[in-house]
Amino acid sequence: MKVDENDENSEILANIRIVLVETSHPGNIGATARAMKNMGLSDLALVQPKTFPSAEATARASGADDILANAQVFDSLQDALEPCQLVLGASARIRHLGWSEVGPKDGCELTIKAAKSAPVGLVFGRENSGLTNDELELCHHLLHIPTNPAFSSLNVASAVQVLSYEIYSAVIGKQVIDSPKAEDRPATSEEFEGFFSHLLNTLEKTEFLQLYKTKRLQQRIRRVFYRSALNRTEVNILRGILTAINNKLDLK
Repeated sequence: MKVDENDENSEILANIRIVLVETSHPGNIGATARAMKNMGLSDLALVQPKTFPSAEATARASGADDILANAQVFDSLQDALEPCQLVLGASARIRHLGWSEVGPKDGCELTIKAAKSAPVGLVFGRENSGLTNDELELCHHLLHIPTNPAFSSLNVASAVQVLSYEIYSAVIGKQVIDSPKAEDRPATSEEFEGFFSHLLNTLEKTEFLQLYKTKRLQQRIRRVFYRSALNRTEVNILRGILTAINNKLDLK
């Protein structure tokens, strides 16, 4: 049976989660909800917002009350990203620590491709300081919106609007890729973190690294696997290899 194109587009948009981390001003939450509804997005996740719910958020939402009513509040960014197979973290500045960096168009292309089959997280940090390096470690790519270098500070709701527009335009413009088979779908954030923890514990057991001394090396190893864009089958294969290694070590 042929899938209706409108249903397909709706599924893609429904799979895109906007995540706001420790938002200080409730008005920004409301403005974000409005921006999302303008562009067909509906999944809003809030990580430790300073004030929510809020009359100011409702006022700024200007009719996007359903987005606010359905917003989920989480204690940690990792919890908010648990179902996501792809995570992009927005940053107002270029970083120089080895993260994969993409612009709005490339980032939205990656988002749409992944959202065809599973949830995707777009993460936006605090108004005054953005995302921490530890939070960016949970992101597969850093998403940078080019702005005037003399005035590069972009309001969080404005950043959401820019990216939401790019996504909506691309989806409506039919820049959509066929859904992959279930076994070929990229690993979720939860699946990846389970694998990565398994890997680090195995490397420590083999004395390749000491977890408390090798933070930078761990970051580099993480990015190697991020660039590989592991699917679920590949994660299961790698975890099977790690289990076999651990079994051999336990026999010694």
